Amino acid sequence: MERRGRGVFLAATPIEVSALLEERLFDRVDTVVLVSATLAVAGGFEFVQKRLGVRTARTFLVPGHFDYGKQSLLYVPQHLPDPRNAGFADAAAREVTILLRITAGRAFVLFTSYQQMRLVYDRVSFSLDYPMLLQGTGPNNALLEEFRSTPNCVLFGTTSFWQGVDVPGDQLSCVIIDKLPFAVPSDPVVAARMQAIRDAGGEPFYEYQVPEAALMLKQGFGRLIRSGSDRGLLALLDNRITRQRYGQVFFDSLPGYGFTMNVRDVEGFFQPSACARQPATTTGG
Repeated sequence: MERRGRGVFLAATPIEVSALLEERLFDRVDTVVLVSATLAVAGGFEFVQKRLGVRTARTFLVPGHFDYGKQSLLYVPQHLPDPRNAGFADAAAREVTILLRITAGRAFVLFTSYQQMRLVYDRVSFSLDYPMLLQGTGPNNALLEEFRSTPNCVLFGTTSFWQGVDVPGDQLSCVIIDKLPFAVPSDPVVAARMQAIRDAGGEPFYEYQVPEAALMLKQGFGRLIRSGSDRGLLALLDNRITRQRYGQVFFDSLPGYGFTMNVRDVEGFFQPSACARQPATTTGG
């Protein structure tokens, strides 16, 4: 419930949409085709089928038609503190500054919260001379158009820029994400869905939060490679992906990016000589 001016607005969201979709769509329509670049988690469709109420389906996972191993490099620095640590914002700002110097700007820096976005923006904007845009200082469409038309620009944003945004070419050569995009447990809808899974004897973190975050991360990284000639850096500042057991779900949900934990590989990737050092490790597909 929300009070605005003289009015009070009540909004309701179903905890589970599977029963509604099953009754009103799947049981009424002979054939339903669901197509998206972000339906699969760890190479399978079980998560989305359960969420949508799809009892039986023929599934097909189409391999990506881009050469992700050569076109993109996923960088996960190991020296940063846990994102829940009070010192993370300062450390993240320093790392973002280093990466933007290597890429000459041309980047989206995406966050899971407005507060974190502003903290890092305030620190980075004083350290670099590249044009910098901050979500909230203008309409999103206007910010996106300014980013497209401004050389070496950097856009700081949140979930609005994680999906449905297309900037092909060198103008966007880097996507930096501050941390794994887990749903906030205190959100009323998220809390209710997690409780429903517990009541059914399940484990909400692994059954809901991890696969949901894996899909969100894939959407965020999907902003970078939009054509066969695109090339660039994907940086995740949250090293829990390499240190926690659930991190493998994220790797298995992403395309086969080149992968490194060494910033020197990032520097080599942007050398004019062609991508000088090619990291030997790639993510799961």
